[in-house]
Amino acid sequence: MSAPLTTSMDAPVATRPLPARTFWRRALRHRSFVLGGALSLLVLVSALLSLVWTPWSPYEIDIAAKLRPPSAAHWLGTDSFGRDIVSLLLAGARSTIMVGIIAVSIGLTFGVCLGLIASARRGWTEEIIMRFSDFTFAFPAVLSAIMLAAVVGPGMVTSIIAIGIFQIPTLTRLTRGSANAIWAREFVLAARASGKGRFRITIEHVLPNILSILIVQATIQFALAILAEAALSYLGLGTQPPQPSWGRMLNDAQTLLFQSPMLAVYPGAAIAVAVLGLNLLGDGLRDLLDPRLARER
Repeated sequence: MSAPLTTSMDAPVATRPLPARTFWRRALRHRSFVLGGALSLLVLVSALLSLVWTPWSPYEIDIAAKLRPPSAAHWLGTDSFGRDIVSLLLAGARSTIMVGIIAVSIGLTFGVCLGLIASARRGWTEEIIMRFSDFTFAFPAVLSAIMLAAVVGPGMVTSIIAIGIFQIPTLTRLTRGSANAIWAREFVLAARASGKGRFRITIEHVLPNILSILIVQATIQFALAILAEAALSYLGLGTQPPQPSWGRMLNDAQTLLFQSPMLAVYPGAAIAVAVLGLNLLGDGLRDLLDPRLARER
């Protein structure tokens, strides 16, 4: 049974998805979506490009060529170890994208499952899951990374686990709240009256109607994961040398701010572009996937 529309601003609207042609026509006219998509695509292409080509090896140290200004050989110059800045930025994008994708996937997998279970089962099950989320909120990504580093040592895996765990309670709460609004809708009540079980209703009716909300939140969480990865690498808890990382580049540049300030500007700008692009993309997706805003445009 199709879902009726509602005017409530708190509950998600269940409606038939827009045709792909209509969606892309509206998307190309949405400035936030276009700009955010372009910036995000730039970061993604840089990460993919680093898999097959970089101007110089990001692992090659040439002390004789350290701190050189931009030139035809080194487009953005070299760092204090003589490594090419462009090559480090490209390889750093790869590390950042990898950590972000895996960490957000961990958060989505566990957060969405726990939120759907809490919404479907209610009672003590919901109470236990939500109290677990409250407990997890007490351990931000940096604190979790410090504890993990003390046990298994710092590294990319440590940052992935820490960031992924930190994202679980946020996505659990979002999923539960959105799913609760769907469970109160008439078409779900009709599905229950027809004899469908809670699991089947969750898969067939609840999850499809909150999917757009989860997609938008995933882009925001991806941006937060990039910031967290950069912070952990800057503190020495994330990606370890010789693997390039934007946060590690900032750490290396902090002692050379007066001598060569651009060494800090380049990775800082890369982080800003990635986060800005994902935030704009999330804002655009929110507007495009919300049926209320779609009718207003």
